[in-house]
Amino acid sequence: MGLWLPSVVLLLCSAGFLALSSAAPANTSASFSFKENFDIMFAEDHFRTSPDGQIWYLYLDKKTGCGFQTRQRYRFGWFSMKLKLVGGDSAGVVTAYYMCSDLDAAPDRDELDFEFLGNRTGQPYTIQTNVYKSGIGGREMRHTLWFDPTQDFHTYSILWNTHRIVFYVDRVAIRVYKNNGKPNNFFPSGKPMYMFSSIWNADDWATRGGLEKTDWKKAPFVSSYKDFHADGCQWKDPFPACVSTTTEHWWDQYEAWSLTDSQQEDFSWVGRNLVIYDYCKDTERYPKLPEECLL
Repeated sequence: MGLWLPSVVLLLCSAGFLALSSAAPANTSASFSFKENFDIMFAEDHFRTSPDGQIWYLYLDKKTGCGFQTRQRYRFGWFSMKLKLVGGDSAGVVTAYYMCSDLDAAPDRDELDFEFLGNRTGQPYTIQTNVYKSGIGGREMRHTLWFDPTQDFHTYSILWNTHRIVFYVDRVAIRVYKNNGKPNNFFPSGKPMYMFSSIWNADDWATRGGLEKTDWKKAPFVSSYKDFHADGCQWKDPFPACVSTTTEHWWDQYEAWSLTDSQQEDFSWVGRNLVIYDYCKDTERYPKLPEECLL
């Protein structure tokens, strides 16, 4: 792990810290206050804010975790949040930051996931991303990171338009999930989604496949959040006009349909150095690769 940091520092310097300006202008996203835009999903007594209300904390103990959701649904856009993950011994703990079309995880839901898988002290965190279409997932990728996500806040973002879904970490594209421009069963595009986050116990699978169990003597486990931004098409029944435009919003314009050369260089570096699982390369699990893997 000691070799990663110099490589990433060189990477970010040479690439101008991920020249995302053509894909995500910093001044186009609107920041959201918690009270005005979110609801607690469960266990309100496990939710706290800083005195100024700008930092939000979710707590997990042996009794329960906690979660929140946006009140507004979106269909396409740019969605971003700064998170600081549970420090110390967090084996078995999952912090989830995701978009979903349903409030109750319905069996036919669409979903875009960041899941941060806890660790034993001193071991690196793992980020798992996944994409669901009509209730079908199984499209996991797992990455390690070039920093310790428990020491400070880092930005995790999703770009979603009709052409692709991109998962970003500190504006580094770590995963690009493409559409084929045809009716298909793998690209979620028809359903508006809420944004969620939650912390919960998953020691049956999250750390080393469930071998490492949650140490409840270390509870409560706390994940921290701030600076939620959304620049997207707010859903309005029966069908908002902004869903179909490719001219009014940067996230649906031509420049947002593909990575720039510098972004592609960084994305390729991530692929060579930080990917630890890719379902599209798991031929034992998928002897016939899913259609989207061939794009």
